[in-house]
Amino acid sequence: MLLCDFERRTADFITSRRLLRSDAPVIVALSGGADSVALLAVLLRLGYDCRAAHCNFHLRGEESMRDMNHCRAVAEKLDVDLYVRDFDVSARRSAFPGESVEMACRELRYNWFSDLLDRECAQAVAVGHHREDRAETFMLNLMRGAGIAGLTSMRPQSGNVVRPLLPFTRREIEDYVAQHGLTFINDSSNASDAHRRNRLRNNIFPALEAAFPGALDAVLRTVANLESAGAIYREGIEQKRRLYFNGTSLRLAELVAAESEAATLLFEFLRPLGFTFTQTCDMISASGASGAHFRSTDGTVVAEISHGTLALFDASRLNLTVGEVYTVNPLRDIVSPVRIAVSRMPVSEFIVEPCGPSVAYFDAEAFEDGHRWELRHYRRGDRMVPFGAKKSKLLSDIFTAAHYSAEQKRRAWLLTRDDEIVWLPGLRNSARFVLGPGTKEFVRMQYFGE
Repeated sequence: MLLCDFERRTADFITSRRLLRSDAPVIVALSGGADSVALLAVLLRLGYDCRAAHCNFHLRGEESMRDMNHCRAVAEKLDVDLYVRDFDVSARRSAFPGESVEMACRELRYNWFSDLLDRECAQAVAVGHHREDRAETFMLNLMRGAGIAGLTSMRPQSGNVVRPLLPFTRREIEDYVAQHGLTFINDSSNASDAHRRNRLRNNIFPALEAAFPGALDAVLRTVANLESAGAIYREGIEQKRRLYFNGTSLRLAELVAAESEAATLLFEFLRPLGFTFTQTCDMISASGASGAHFRSTDGTVVAEISHGTLALFDASRLNLTVGEVYTVNPLRDIVSPVRIAVSRMPVSEFIVEPCGPSVAYFDAEAFEDGHRWELRHYRRGDRMVPFGAKKSKLLSDIFTAAHYSAEQKRRAWLLTRDDEIVWLPGLRNSARFVLGPGTKEFVRMQYFGE
């Protein structure tokens, strides 16, 4: 098959960046504009198994219906399957009040694309971003004060999203559409300066080109240079990450003491989890304190500071309440919420075992007369008489001595009898109900975790 220059350049770009394979379908986002029509046409010409997908947000009245009908006509002409999805943007924004219209549309769009990827067993979603789009994104993020990641955010591939038309200008794309007898529609809102991107496209870039010929090319060279620098930068960040991270916790006090750019490093560590630079600066300021916690912008991750360590955990753990209480039968093996093996034996069989607080021994008389035995989590003000002591101690002091983080304190289980704490499984044994001269039988409990 004889390919034109546009098609050869597209094929070379896909190959050089390893954007697509030939053995799986591709979802092509089809808006009806020149870039998406050209993208669908060129991928079909190159032999890819394409499925077109059109989002109708119903934000522009009859124009939205016009776009949808045009996409149907294009798909029919190119003999490709078209999937159309209608969205209720108002309902989305009611559910997520902080979202802008643009962000709501993006979330709806890409959530649907993700479903289509699974449904069609597709390898990627192809979108029609081009050279001008990339330059505009760079400038928009520059105005927000972005770092390397933000300034190079429109990459040839981002997760399951690929951009095969990044090497081309808008004019080249429109020429390709015309050469193949296809048509495209223009979104009337593109002419409005109400949106920041439109102001860049309609006013700023033309003025830059007039004052500094070749400004667009210079911006794109900057993006390319930053991408190269970014690869080195990310490698350095990863080395620092390995130095300070231990699983899901970070030695924050050490980071602050050793690194002159601790805030930047911490931001790069936590940015993928949804934390902002302002939050990471606050974490640096609170690095010597305990109890401070921060929630990611999407609410799914919590970072909590305790004794110079920053712990990261699923925010759902914060939903553990003092009401989470499990009544247990202390004379049978406990399998939920933790695993504790229970056995009752005559005192003549007692032997000392080097198992520490993972094993507890109780005089069997403590289990008579129908007492209430429960497993629960820590509550503020909890006290226990530790083994070997005569007076009770605050559990918070016991946790501090054991260097427990706030998350570990929340996760810890306490065994109680009639609301009295008699054991911290895996951490500390109690002085209550210990074996003595009058003990005839004892109960042995061994803690195996959750």
